[in-house]
Amino acid sequence: MIAPEISLEGIGFSRIAGVDEAGRGACAGPLIIAAVILPRSDSGVDLSSCVDSKSISEAERERRFERVKEVAIAYSIIEVPAPEIDEVGLHTSNLAGMRRAVSTLAPAADYVLTDGYAIDGLTVPNLAVWKGDSVSRTIGAASILAKVTRDRIMRELAEEFPEYGLEIHKGYVTAAHKSALLAHGPSKIHRFSFANIAALA
Repeated sequence: MIAPEISLEGIGFSRIAGVDEAGRGACAGPLIIAAVILPRSDSGVDLSSCVDSKSISEAERERRFERVKEVAIAYSIIEVPAPEIDEVGLHTSNLAGMRRAVSTLAPAADYVLTDGYAIDGLTVPNLAVWKGDSVSRTIGAASILAKVTRDRIMRELAEEFPEYGLEIHKGYVTAAHKSALLAHGPSKIHRFSFANIAALA
């Protein structure tokens, strides 16, 4: 399969942004959305480290996070806190965060690739790519920026809320997280619009 960036570069696009998020399925902590523009495929820059964040170890993600920032033409990272997710809904806040991430890129993107579904309301053309974080280097790079940023935030929150074990499960629903919620109840960083948290509130 030809990478979507190569096809788009072949018809004249040069600043292609990839967008991805981390924390969509978690019931605690923020949603993090990243957008990134990488050098062109023919630039000579080694872009092999820009792959799906879920397919590599945490230590390797940290290393590649720094590499993506180093080579990126532009990148933007947006944090959507749990209360905002509860106020407007997960999908709406995710799309709004993606629009914000794209709109704050400098220089601006002339095309946008997203993982899974398109973003409404953009002023540049965009394409939803099935399993985009695996086939698109720009989406893969965005996934690394989003995942590492969120993991760092969750480790910091674990120091403030040590009873939940956030440094281990990062706010996702696990047996240990469920047990902690039953013992301590939800905190201000939990998403009360999620059914499992609402049931305990």
